[in-house]
Amino acid sequence: MPKVVDHEARRREIAAAVGRVIARDGVAEVSIRSVAAESGWSSGALRHYFGTRAELLAFACERVLDQVTARIQNLRLPADVREAVRMVLLETMPLDERRRTEATIAFSFVALGLGDPALAQVQRLTFTRMYELCLQLAGYLDPDGDAEATARRLQAVVDGLSMHVLVGHVTPDEATRRLDGYLGELTG
Repeated sequence: MPKVVDHEARRREIAAAVGRVIARDGVAEVSIRSVAAESGWSSGALRHYFGTRAELLAFACERVLDQVTARIQNLRLPADVREAVRMVLLETMPLDERRRTEATIAFSFVALGLGDPALAQVQRLTFTRMYELCLQLAGYLDPDGDAEATARRLQAVVDGLSMHVLVGHVTPDEATRRLDGYLGELTG
């Protein structure tokens, strides 16, 4: 009897291996070969699922978006709007090792998307999903204000703080304090 393979489980394993390679070695070191070695598979087996490095990276980024979205949807949010918005936004920022790896994958597409049209689509998806989240949150923060302008500023603050954490310019604690200060200004 032929062996039944759970292809979706294998794809999740591959995405996790991509994350480990990025966390350990950086996005430049992601290749079919490096991810195959990390996952314990052969390059040929990996190519059955992903024909190119770009496909592999795109899938890993989409998995990150799905993971963050699932975590946000499962949050038990408090009644206080400012605290609820804070909790949601902190899930998107690189404040621990897991979120740092996720942010590294997502922000890698800023540079990767500049030179590869296929990866540029993933880059746009990443930024669009974050904007949509910020737009939803802006509606709660300032229901009578300019939600689009508030969302754009909120996304700029969160993305900027996240980038500063990734490059070591600010600590996760400092980024959290700065986000708290900005939310205080919005709701002050």
